[in-house]
Amino acid sequence: MVEVRLRAVRVDLQSNTPVLLLQEQEGLERTLPIFIGAPEATAIAFAIQGMDTPRPMTHDLIRDLLEVLSTDVVRVMITELRGSTYYAEIVLRREGGEELAVSSRPSDAVAVAVRTGTPLYVNDELMDAQGMLLPIDDDDSGGEDEEGASDEEGATANPDELVGEFRTFLDTIRPEDFSP
Repeated sequence: MVEVRLRAVRVDLQSNTPVLLLQEQEGLERTLPIFIGAPEATAIAFAIQGMDTPRPMTHDLIRDLLEVLSTDVVRVMITELRGSTYYAEIVLRREGGEELAVSSRPSDAVAVAVRTGTPLYVNDELMDAQGMLLPIDDDDSGGEDEEGASDEEGATANPDELVGEFRTFLDTIRPEDFSP
């Protein structure tokens, strides 16, 4: 497995679809792009920004349930690509030390990982086959934004811009965009 970080959540301009960019921590720093849904992208963006909602969102609820059940999220792994669908696993450790792997969509797994500070991994063969070298923009380099706030997971330098992109996406999406 290759350890990766959430480099960014962006909206692909050609398809107007949110995309996760997972960049390997060491080596060539290849990036694995994974297209995700707008609700999941919003959930990840909220977690990155540390935004609290009046009631727990689904991924917050998952985090809270695991905490109440004395279960830790050990790691999130993007395991394979079948057809055009990525698969992931969330590895949990119960109180007695037993580890369990739960199948997940990558977007949900990353949303949980961001909320729990869990490391992200991509299968070696998957990164070899699908990883790509992408130029690093100043906005994607992580670190601090213009206001001096540190980005959680180095994911995006301008959260307001990201939320604006999602709002534009939601305003322009049509039901027929989801038909095959």
